[in-house]
Amino acid sequence: MDFPEQVAQLPQPYADSFATLPQRTTAPQSWMVRVAAAKYHWYDLIAGFAEKTDIRDPIGRYMRRMQFELEATAHKRHLFFAVTRPRVRFDITGAVQWGFFSLKLTLPLLLGPEQTKESITVELKVPFAATLKKPAVSLTENFISLNWGGLVEVFSVHDLLQTYAHTLKLPSTVAYVGQTRDPDSRLARGRLPALHKLRAQYGLDHDTLILVVGLDVAVSCAEGDPAALAHNEHPLTSDMLEAERTDVIEAALIRYFEGATPRWRATDERKARAARLTAVQAANNLVQYTIDLALPPAETGCYSQLGSEFTSAAQRHLLSCYVADGQARVATMPLPTPTKGGRA
Repeated sequence: MDFPEQVAQLPQPYADSFATLPQRTTAPQSWMVRVAAAKYHWYDLIAGFAEKTDIRDPIGRYMRRMQFELEATAHKRHLFFAVTRPRVRFDITGAVQWGFFSLKLTLPLLLGPEQTKESITVELKVPFAATLKKPAVSLTENFISLNWGGLVEVFSVHDLLQTYAHTLKLPSTVAYVGQTRDPDSRLARGRLPALHKLRAQYGLDHDTLILVVGLDVAVSCAEGDPAALAHNEHPLTSDMLEAERTDVIEAALIRYFEGATPRWRATDERKARAARLTAVQAANNLVQYTIDLALPPAETGCYSQLGSEFTSAAQRHLLSCYVADGQARVATMPLPTPTKGGRA
């Protein structure tokens, strides 16, 4: 099988990325990339859940909602990070305790493969539709159900740790960067080969979460943003531009979080990406792009603090990037000093 045929077997967007691209502008472009939206999903729940969910059960409805949300991303060009965290479960044999005259709830946890006993205390927020002052609490290893009378709230253990303030701190490590656009919706069905390999390596010691990130790209160019005209006049061209930009941004984040020789990437994929980056850089006359990767701050728990084995954990990563020799080159930039009344 020659290289073009090998490329045809690759997942999108690389399989169709080798045709000569039309020139977008003659003037140089630079991009400013920011996070528009971000949401975590617990991938292990989907990858390890073989039975059909029962939508009459609150946990079953939760599972279906998560699958629907991930299936919806398969039609969009978002990036995702596969994030590993130390294993955490509810201890269903432990005691659930209420604080006096408050909605402070102490919940038992098991941490890591050793199932070390731990607990957290959270102060619940009363939902609008509640008809009870305090909910009935039900625990499984993965979920907590809060029956408020008028409704039942369901949180996975990771949802709870993101939603309510607590003192437990566990690292969030980016192991893989990918794109959500996929006609086969393999992410929502737990069938992405790279994530199978990742989960096999980390085993039961870690949980694997998917952080889906929507991006906003502001283009600086003397001839204007090509996407602005394409959106109204040529929708297909607009989609192509979005694909090109997503590919270039993905490549920089792979380099930043996965290192120079990513372990989860086959040789053919790396070659395909190099050819794609060269074509996109030339077609867009792309000189430089800046990525401001800043997640909305979580109250505690380090879910917004992303790091990897190649970079330190931080809530905000400011990166200066360019393409050379088919590779994304990335350098960290110092964070600006915050101004009064907001972030810099």
